[in-house]
Amino acid sequence: MATDTLKSKPGASGAGGLRRILLDNGALTALIVLVVAMSALSGDFLTADNLLNIGVQAAVTAILAFGVTFVIVSAGIDLSVGSVAALSATVLAWTATSEGVPVWIAVILAVATGLACGLVNGVLISYGKLPPFIATLAMLSIARGLSLVISQGSPIPFPDSVSHLGDTLGGWLPVPVLVMIVMGLITALVLGRTYIGRSMYAIGGNEEAARLSGLKVKKQKLAIYALSGLFAAAAGIVLASRLSSAQPQAAQGYELDAIAAVVIGGASLAGGVGKASGTLIGALILAVLRNGLNLLSVSAFWQQVVIGVVIALAVLLDTVRRKAGATPAAAGAAGGGNRGNRGKQALTYLLAAVVAAAVVAAMSFLHNGSDQAAKQKVGLSLSTLNNPFFVQIRQGAEQEAKKLGVDLTVTDAQNDASQQANQLQNFTSSGLSTIVVNPVDSDAAGPSVRSANKADIPVVAVDRGVNKAEIDALVASDNVEGGRMAARALGEKLGGEGTIVILQGQAGTSASRERGQGFAEGLEEFPGIEVVAKQPADFDRTKGLDVMSNLLQAHPDIEGVFAENDEMALGAAKALGAKAGKDVQVVGFDGTPDGLQAVEAGTLYASVAQQPTELGRIAVRNALDAAQGKDLKDLVKVPVKVVTKENVGSFGG
Repeated sequence: MATDTLKSKPGASGAGGLRRILLDNGALTALIVLVVAMSALSGDFLTADNLLNIGVQAAVTAILAFGVTFVIVSAGIDLSVGSVAALSATVLAWTATSEGVPVWIAVILAVATGLACGLVNGVLISYGKLPPFIATLAMLSIARGLSLVISQGSPIPFPDSVSHLGDTLGGWLPVPVLVMIVMGLITALVLGRTYIGRSMYAIGGNEEAARLSGLKVKKQKLAIYALSGLFAAAAGIVLASRLSSAQPQAAQGYELDAIAAVVIGGASLAGGVGKASGTLIGALILAVLRNGLNLLSVSAFWQQVVIGVVIALAVLLDTVRRKAGATPAAAGAAGGGNRGNRGKQALTYLLAAVVAAAVVAAMSFLHNGSDQAAKQKVGLSLSTLNNPFFVQIRQGAEQEAKKLGVDLTVTDAQNDASQQANQLQNFTSSGLSTIVVNPVDSDAAGPSVRSANKADIPVVAVDRGVNKAEIDALVASDNVEGGRMAARALGEKLGGEGTIVILQGQAGTSASRERGQGFAEGLEEFPGIEVVAKQPADFDRTKGLDVMSNLLQAHPDIEGVFAENDEMALGAAKALGAKAGKDVQVVGFDGTPDGLQAVEAGTLYASVAQQPTELGRIAVRNALDAAQGKDLKDLVKVPVKVVTKENVGSFGG
């Protein structure tokens, strides 16, 4: 699926010539086919707002991928770019806010952080003789850990002067798109017009031959990985600007998207092949896929399957293309032949633009005047569906939507604030009646909700609020009060004395902060209780099991456990074995079906139940009222309740 300039076999004409054009520009062909398909399937796809959304959503991946292109062209790999992006953004926000450093110096420090991480990768690979996979995997962990250490696991507000990178020029042109274009031009210039660019192709084609021809391969690799780190820093700054905050957990998994974009765009993992234009097309393909699948209400889980299939097909088509006789022209080659090939490629891109314009016109005609469904359309963006609590919110929302005749679209942000921002922007450009959002992070959801405010789309928040934006209502239980109730329940069960451990949720989430805050406040009533350890287990049952197993080695005689959700509590109970419910009292949070079953069995002493199904029902009811212009209460409280073995039978959930 390469987009490189290719030398075709002579004599290709007619149908064979068309076939050759399609094969030689596979990624571009795939992008056009995707645009046609999504335009036919969704009338919301080819709107100006949505096309700009696609550009914004592709920007961060594309900028990361441009840096990764340098590495892959030189036959390397960089798995650290997502973590380096998060670390660079965290350094900028921390130095500019907590340390009072002037913003322009903070930006330089952020860029220097990316460069430093890239140089460390280069040193480990060139002089330490570590395989690129291992060296950059280590940096992935180091950079993510440093980001969490600096931020203490909490998002840091981004300086307003830098947050403008996430805004628009003239009220319509997104700045992230402009940054993406500039970084793409720089990539093309470096690859095609500079000594270091030609060196990348030479090293990727045959490293030993490059060394024997006089290239200083080790120093060149230092520069290559430094460039990758620099581009990662730029991507991190753009991402944090969109979210108005530096998220320590941001850009998780983005390194895989960046590599996928480069490969889909025609680069070879074996090295020696790759172009900036191909990488941009690869990033756009991923963005179009995600955007279109969101508009079609395809599950986020299936989206991962579809993207995986697309990557496999990209490599397969590239293999077919090469077997058909197309061979890449020498990178950086000069002369009239190369100029002729560039002219043919420019003609190909012009033809693609004409085809795309024709498709836009045709699809606009097909969808013009189409009847809109009488049903009210509501979008629900959940922070994750990999947790029973949020699954129950979805179930309650779907039940209420069916009852009220509402067309409900549910998306899963997978605990990724930037992915949720994309989903909310897609909802806004789709012109939904109302949006219901369960934020991954209250600050990060702000910019996207403000876009909905500008479009006059009512927004209802559920479980967690949204900062620096207008919402019509917040449907929530009180996490802080729930934490206090958990502390009282555990403290009274232990008789006001004993040692306990706390399993914390995912760093940076408001639920973890608020529940922890409430528990600490409630524990002040019991000075005889000592917290001997606090460790995050990311709201995950398996991690709860592992972390609890480790803590028991250091603290075998603990008498109580507070877990900030039922999943971690169940993992802790598994680690405790026969001690759970007898020698050690475990208190969870959420009141999930599995958690309540464990309470009934006596494995958990208690769970602070939030009635998530009711949260979902009330959120959809308020969303419909907002769409109809009715006045709503600013805060709709759903009571929390401590459920123990004594009252679990009467708890309705």
